[in-house]
Amino acid sequence: MTVLVADQATWRDYLALTKPKVISLLLFTTITAMFMAAHGTPDVLLLLAVSLGGYASAGAAGVFNMIIDRDIDHRMARTRARPTSSGKISTRDAFVFGAVLAVGSFLLLWIAANFLTAVLSLAGLLTYVVVYTMVLKRTTWHNIVIGGAAGCFPPLVGYAAVAGHLDLFAWYLFAIIFFWTPVHFWALALMIKEEYREVGVPMLPVVHGDKLTVVQIGLYAILTVVLSVQPLLFGAVSWIYVLTALASGFLLLQGSWRLWVYYREHGSVTRAACVGLYKYSMLYLAILFLAGAIDRALLS
Repeated sequence: MTVLVADQATWRDYLALTKPKVISLLLFTTITAMFMAAHGTPDVLLLLAVSLGGYASAGAAGVFNMIIDRDIDHRMARTRARPTSSGKISTRDAFVFGAVLAVGSFLLLWIAANFLTAVLSLAGLLTYVVVYTMVLKRTTWHNIVIGGAAGCFPPLVGYAAVAGHLDLFAWYLFAIIFFWTPVHFWALALMIKEEYREVGVPMLPVVHGDKLTVVQIGLYAILTVVLSVQPLLFGAVSWIYVLTALASGFLLLQGSWRLWVYYREHGSVTRAACVGLYKYSMLYLAILFLAGAIDRALLS
């Protein structure tokens, strides 16, 4: 697709390429994982370096995603104003910007933290760009289940930066986000299912309809909540985290149940019926990771 470059791009356009709203939650899981690994406050300089490197890496993934998806982004109301699809930033300039971010983040994380941290961050970038965007997004409704693993790497990055290795608890953090992602993203997919249908992206509600999507959301919500409390079994957390996980998890399950009830009564779900669960799912993950950081700092 050829897009004419309009007005000269500003720094705000380049910032938009990095998807700052999306990165904010990913970066929060990175930072809180650092506190969990440190059982308190990590080194301030390391915290700043990993935050900057983590943002740059996730931002690079967002840049490459916008380059690859610029054809369908141009046709969707939610994304047509993006710098690449609108033509504010050329494909060449966006690629150079993304490459600088990717290389810079890898070097910064390697120097400031360790090689494992840099590799994990790069793995998350490649999973999002190659596995999700290039391979799965336009070919299968399993795209977000498998490709969603990209969003699970940030806590591993933060944990490895402090601990220098990954233990069982770190992998539980990965798994929690893995099972949480379908709940969050399929709620969004239900909200904009017609846009996905128009551009031919086979998201679950487009391929199999609202009923199966709502059922899958409920099942993944159950798995997320069950998984979230299991670190108590091997002594990685204590009562502060577990009580928070149960309370916030109850609300996640309640939101999923309400979506099912709405579908059962109306035969389909509307954008308004999904928006509550979509927004709360983001708050849920933030609360869970914050509770983990506080728990391990106070009761270690």
